[in-house]
Amino acid sequence: MRITVNIDRKSLAALITYTGEKNHEMAITKAIRALVRRHRLSEFGQLIRDGAFDYPDERVNQTVTNPIHPTYG
Repeated sequence: MRITVNIDRKSLAALITYTGEKNHEMAITKAIRALVRRHRLSEFGQLIRDGAFDYPDERVNQTVTNPIHPTYG
């Protein structure tokens, strides 16, 4: 998709240097993809910290009983 943006020369030159790309179009594309990826990873990390992927612990509601009868011990 084509869009028109105004970016000052210094920022664009820095972007080309940081991304290692040869032209401004590829540098901008690479920077946008990196930003989106970083935010997606951040959101995924937050889901992990919130326990979104944890399995419920079925043992929580179970009581532990001694397998050895008290009259034999």
